[in-house]
Formats: sequence, structure tokens, C-alpha cells
Amino acid sequence: MGRVAKKTTTEKAPPIDKLLKPAAGVALAMLGYYFMKGMSAEIPRIDVNDQLALREVFFGEGASGKDFAVLCHPESKDGSVGLPVSSVFQDSHDDGTAPVEYVLIDCDHVLPDSGKSIYEKFKLNKKKRPTIFVSGRVGPPKQVPEKHLKTGAMLTKLLKQMLEPHAAKIEKAKDLKEKCLNKDVCGLLLKGGKPEPFVKHAMANLLGKYPSVQFASVDSTLLFLTNLEEYLPEYVAGEHRFVVFKKISGGLAEADGRLKTSIIPLEDSLTFNAMNSLVSNALNGKNLKNIPALPNIKTRTKKLEEAERQKRDRKKDQARRKAQEDQKPPQQTFSANDGSKEGRRLERERRRAEHNAENNVKPKTPEEIAEMEKRRRERMEEEAAKWNIEGEDEAEEGTSFEEEDEGSERFEDIDGEDDDDVLDLD
Repeated sequence: MGRVAKKTTTEKAPPIDKLLKPAAGVALAMLGYYFMKGMSAEIPRIDVNDQLALREVFFGEGASGKDFAVLCHPESKDGSVGLPVSSVFQDSHDDGTAPVEYVLIDCDHVLPDSGKSIYEKFKLNKKKRPTIFVSGRVGPPKQVPEKHLKTGAMLTKLLKQMLEPHAAKIEKAKDLKEKCLNKDVCGLLLKGGKPEPFVKHAMANLLGKYPSVQFASVDSTLLFLTNLEEYLPEYVAGEHRFVVFKKISGGLAEADGRLKTSIIPLEDSLTFNAMNSLVSNALNGKNLKNIPALPNIKTRTKKLEEAERQKRDRKKDQARRKAQEDQKPPQQTFSANDGSKEGRRLERERRRAEHNAENNVKPKTPEEIAEMEKRRRERMEEEAAKWNIEGEDEAEEGTSFEEEDEGSERFEDIDGEDDDDVLDLD
């Protein structure tokens, strides 16, 4: 028996009227979503005729003290629909995590004071779209580079980096002076490797708690701070160190004088409580230690590490000797007066120290010593003048002492001859 061929049936498309209703519903839902989103995330516009508002946006004047992210966006005229807001700017605004206020402004507006447009006044590149700048408390308008305008997330990240408080990165000696040493108070973190999360968290808390204090960090694995390392715990790879600077006087300008600073090093383990206590002591002027020379940055080498280690050893020896001397009874310090030169010197110093302490005698300055020497010489000259021969005992003018001696000898010879010729009649 042969096989019976099956009949092939072609499926028919559903009627169009049945698809229109679901499609229309989806479209309306999407339009409603974006409409509500736009209504809830509307970005305010700055009135270009309000001078106070413009100065607040451009220069941060006013009591608000805000930072602004500004999008150059032309204002619609004659009731026409304006250009849409940049999606990058809108997405960053909707994110809401950046510490700025988002506003729109017409940068083609001509400022009456200068006769220039906002583009020309602040040198904004109109060709780079979208044209976004940051201003306010942070400073005058600064345009955001194009590489950060690809997505809203990238713009938000840049705004956080620019405006949120963060520790300055120290890489050169110039950075150290400008960003840290020249500040009133500066907390410097010397990283011994990649910072752990608790270290980042501690620094973030310090930045939030002390907005007036400058914080900075330096990579100790690569860089060496001369004139500072000997005051800190010895460098160990993977361990971080912390020190607080407080400026004493001077500055970087020549008219300010020599820059002088003091330090408080962290001797304990690195924790937020220890770092917080250190910064608080520096602000209150407690436990500060003056350093004779400013720290400098050099590349870390074994030679520098060895020189720093020798400095530490010398300081330890000095501290040990001082501790030993302090432990001795006072009479034992000068008991070696055995008649030798050194013993007599020690005895003189002991008596001099006792005399000065009993009579509150202060050591004389070099100027006072020089004045005393000058007076002593004047007294010597006065005494020498008193012992000079008076005028009546001096030789007559024109007659030398040799001539006087010869004359006296001549008279003596004559007297002698007369005595020989006289006969003794008795």
C-alpha cells in the first residue's frame, strides 16, 4: 500500500488590528514613563538677567557656598520647543551622588559688564559638545574635558574626584612643600604598600571630620623623605606610617621668610582613633617637635636607608647615655677630681654650675662677652696712661738720652782727675 501524502497548511498572520492595541499600550506606557521621569528630574535654569544668581554660579558668592555643574543650553524663544538636554548631563543629574547642583544656562548670553558672551568670558570651547563646566565654591568656570562626557557615570565620577575632599598625592619635593608643608596643619600618610580598606576608610573619616586640615599621601616603597624618616618608625614593607605637620612660621614666598615646621609622628599602630588623636593634638599645639630642616623627597635607595639607620643608632646612643647620667646621684658626676687636669676642670664646672644656680646667674650672650672685653681693654689703656712718665722727667727737646749719658760721664772724668792731683797735706 502506498503512503497517503499529508496536506500542507500555511499559517496565517494574525490580523493587524489585534496587534495594534498591545503595541499602542506599550508605546503609551513608555511615553508615560519618560514623561514622568522628565517631570521628576527637571533641571533648573539660571536667569541670565539675575546678576546675583550669575555671580553665585560663576564665583560661589553668597551664603549658599555651593558647587555647580552647568550645561550650556540655549533657551527656547517664542514658545518653541527647545533642544533636548544632553543625556550625559541628565543621567548624571538623575544619579544624584555627585556633590553639586545641576543647572542650565544660556552661554550665548552677552554679559553687560564685559560685552562678551559667557563662552568668550570664560574661554569655553563651544565646539566640544555637550559644553559642561564646573564652578561655584570650587572656583571660576572650568570646562569638563570631552573624555569624561561619554556617559553619565563617567561625568559623575569626575565630579566626585573634583569636589569631594581627598588626600593630595605627593610625588615631588615641590608637591610636598606646596600641598603639605606650607599648610597650617597637614596629615601625611606614608604608604608602605597598597592601602587596606580600613586605611582608606580612616582617611575618608578624617577628611570629613577636619575640612580645614590638608591631608596627603606618599608612596614610601619608591620615595624616601630625608630629614624626616629618623623621627618616624623604621620603614617596613607593607606597613603604613602617619605624621602630622604644623607650620611655625615663614612660607614659600621670599618675603615670607624661611619656612619652619613641627611634627607629631604616630608611634602606635595605624588606626582611626590614633590618627584622630594625633590631628587633634596638632590643632591644639600639643606634643609638637620642631625639626631643624624641612623634609625633602628622594628616590628610595639602600644608601639612603643605611644613612638613616646610622642616624637612628646615634640617637639611641645619645638617649642611652643621657639616661645613664640621669640615673647617677649628683655627687658621683664630679667625684673624679683626683688632681688631674680633667678632674680640676670638672670640679670648676661643678662649682660654677652651683654658683649660677644659687645666684640665678644666666649665661652671657656673645654680644655681652664682646662688650665686656671692650670695657676691659679700655680700663687697661686708662691704667697704662697713669703710669706714663710726666713732662718734667722727660728729656729736653732736641737732646737724646745718649747725649745726656755722655755728658754725665765727661763730668765724672773731670772730677776724677782733680781728685788725683790734690795732695794730702795732712
